[in-house]
Amino acid sequence: MPLAEQLAAPPLEVAPRLLGAVVRHGDVAIRLTEVEAYAGVTDPGSHAYGGRTRRNATMFGPAGRLYCYLSHGIHICANVTVGEEFGPGAVLLRAGEVVEGLDLARVRRPRSSDRDLARGPGRLGQALGLTLGHDGTDLATGEIRLELPDVPLADVATGPRIGLRRASERPWRFWIPGDPSVSAYRRHPRAEGPEHP
Repeated sequence: MPLAEQLAAPPLEVAPRLLGAVVRHGDVAIRLTEVEAYAGVTDPGSHAYGGRTRRNATMFGPAGRLYCYLSHGIHICANVTVGEEFGPGAVLLRAGEVVEGLDLARVRRPRSSDRDLARGPGRLGQALGLTLGHDGTDLATGEIRLELPDVPLADVATGPRIGLRRASERPWRFWIPGDPSVSAYRRHPRAEGPEHP
């Protein structure tokens, strides 16, 4: 089945399916260990919540594209677009383990331990060598590829999303339990909603 068809489902269905998937860009490949789901115009935590803009336009296109954006003016973060066409869902690539191209990833992140090379969305983007120019890349045919596992992982943990002021309490972050590359949970200092451990 084509990749876009495999990703043409709601974000909460696709997100856990991405765990164990591999993202490749040139010589570097990262196995995904943590992701977060964003449900578009119905989700106050999503970039698409306020409608279509030049920044988030890729989210409103077909599934299976890379949506890249600049975070805090310095980090390139990446999402996989999901859902049906014109349904702006996405899954943030939060963390992973570098499984190929370790030397190049170390050059790109010289002060990181191997465990931390792609631990967090900004680090993952830097380890892969992503730029804003990669926004909209077709993950089936473009220079950045997504390879889904043949069988979805059976053991998946879920909990609140990280770093959001709104809708952070939704348990839409998914990760591989016990994997050392998974991010530590940090609540936004001005987050709305209940506290989480």
